[in-house]
Amino acid sequence: MYNLAIYTFIAIATSISFLFLSSPPKSYYHSLFISDSLSDNSSIANNLYILTKRPHVAGSKANAEAATYVLSILSSCNIKSHVTSYDVALTYPVSRSLILTPSSSEKTIKFGLIQEIYENDPYADVANEVLPTFHAYARSGTATGPVVYANYGRVEDYATLFEMGVNVSNTVVLARYGKIYRGDIVHNAYAAGAIGVLIFTDKKDYGGVKWFPDDKWMPPSGVQVGSVYDGTGDPTTPGWPSTGECERLTNEEVDDSGNVPLIPSLPISSADGDAIIRTIGGKEANVDWQGGKDSPIYRVGPGPAIANLSYEGQQVISTIQNVIGVIEGEEEPDRFVILGNHRDAWTFGAVDPNSGTAALLEIAQRLEKLQKKGWRPRRTIVLCNWDAEEYGLIGSTEWVEENRELLASRVIAYLNVDCAVQAGHFRASATPQLDELIIQVAQQVQDPDNSSQTIYQSWLGSGNDTTVQLGRLGGAGSDYAAFVQHIGIPALDLSFGNGYPVYHSMYDDFVWMKKFGDPMFHRHVAVASVWGLLALRLADDEVLPFNYLTYAYELQKSAEQLEAEISVNGIKLVPLYASIEKLRKAAIKIEDDIKALKAKRSWESVRELNDRLIMTERAFTDKDGLSSRTWYKHLIYAPARHDDYGSNSFPGVSDAIEKAKSLKSTDSWRSVQHEVWRVARAITQASLVLSGRLT
Repeated sequence: MYNLAIYTFIAIATSISFLFLSSPPKSYYHSLFISDSLSDNSSIANNLYILTKRPHVAGSKANAEAATYVLSILSSCNIKSHVTSYDVALTYPVSRSLILTPSSSEKTIKFGLIQEIYENDPYADVANEVLPTFHAYARSGTATGPVVYANYGRVEDYATLFEMGVNVSNTVVLARYGKIYRGDIVHNAYAAGAIGVLIFTDKKDYGGVKWFPDDKWMPPSGVQVGSVYDGTGDPTTPGWPSTGECERLTNEEVDDSGNVPLIPSLPISSADGDAIIRTIGGKEANVDWQGGKDSPIYRVGPGPAIANLSYEGQQVISTIQNVIGVIEGEEEPDRFVILGNHRDAWTFGAVDPNSGTAALLEIAQRLEKLQKKGWRPRRTIVLCNWDAEEYGLIGSTEWVEENRELLASRVIAYLNVDCAVQAGHFRASATPQLDELIIQVAQQVQDPDNSSQTIYQSWLGSGNDTTVQLGRLGGAGSDYAAFVQHIGIPALDLSFGNGYPVYHSMYDDFVWMKKFGDPMFHRHVAVASVWGLLALRLADDEVLPFNYLTYAYELQKSAEQLEAEISVNGIKLVPLYASIEKLRKAAIKIEDDIKALKAKRSWESVRELNDRLIMTERAFTDKDGLSSRTWYKHLIYAPARHDDYGSNSFPGVSDAIEKAKSLKSTDSWRSVQHEVWRVARAITQASLVLSGRLT
């Protein structure tokens, strides 16, 4: 409450001073941006309602209409806006079937694979527009074999099955959602020898005594659909944009890339998963593999149940549409602050992603109000509404690949919001130089659930530490991936909550949001306030609010964790620690340079100083990329090899360690040392950029 009072006083005092000044300072507009006078929860609710009237999967007419709506809102806010289209390879289901033979003496069960319409469902008349449940980029084919239950389908789960004496070869794996990316569930099953995969939504993780529409939980027939593609961007154009008559990989080349599954898979409901579980025999699964209190005993198999899984998909080249709005900066128009959210949804998308879209449109409307009051950004602000994120971050990746060199030379930061409002407390992930700025902004914005405190105070109270916990952006979970991991742009990702029960099902609709997600849409308002204020600070502050001491601290912490893992194998981390110390000293130096600049009140060098702050993140990239995943150029942050949602610090080192542990050869451990040197050289380059001096 104290912080809020201070900012209110500053805003009032500053506004009074305008009587004697020709134009107000940027800070006045920043305070105004987060004030109640500019925010509009009813407008947010209306935008979300309109965006989610129909299912709007990428490539569909409904999603093109949603793009037109977003474009119209941006244009109505006097923001120069346009559509950038790409022709990309998307897949859609043609047919699916799942038949279970519990035993030779029992009747077969044919599953309907249908999500049921609930009573008085206001969207019943368009429910037929929801695609049949499927996995995007799943392998077409049929798999028939005994069922093996593999928990969450992680690498360690298959190690447990091996220890139990369970042979996974030529079986159909049943795994439950959660813990890792669904595409890696399929890839891990294939690596273990399985011929097909069924992934179910376990009631233990997503269900409750009551379910939607009576409670927030997933109904028994609810199915989490989604992509099983392990890459980023259009699978047929890796590393270059899908524009016009561009070069494309053949289907065989895409298969050889290792990013698409080679066995068929289907997502199924908790009810269908429960029915299959009841037919599996064999050893009893471990306690942590079991279901909820009302579930049957989970056994691992194989069999005696035999599953017959059949899936046929169709790949087509579809047009997707990114909507781009630009507010040009007055003093530095060639420096960009980019805000991004995707628009396409597997079904109605009230949470994922259109809660974020509604927040983006709220920001656009507030910025128009600021402009009417005389504000102009120092630097250019770009608002991006991506398409085909759900298939594999495609819209954002194609745009980054098309504009790679321009973005690499001009972008200050990328600010992402996917699902603005899920279930839970405020959370943020970022590249570390943005940590301090996020905290500062969170201290200014009122907590939507408790008006007597700020978001920061609520965030602090949600954990057990004396400081807030920020995540990192190593995973490929949303559209920040191409910006951070491919070209090295500082970035962040924001939301309230980290997951919700009806994720990627047909029940992710406006009714769920209105009843259980954010009834008054105050959380949407808060996300827009934080997101927009972050953009304003980055666009307007004369000296960019980056702090690389935080980065050096994070790298030191990661190095110490790495040392604990590999110290017994003769790997030397001396060069890594030395490079981190160089970065720490460079971070201290630039802080001193900033203080000196402010003391002299001389801003001739501010551009050069800001360029050092911007370009330091680029130096963490390597043009050759990770040794076996060359699209990923960032040597500090990238997805974990066996979990696309997971985040690894020093991913090249982690990949090499995994290989060395498998091969157990001298050469393989030498490769680990080589990767350590690569990271050390990148960090050293970053320290040189930050210091701004030649050797």
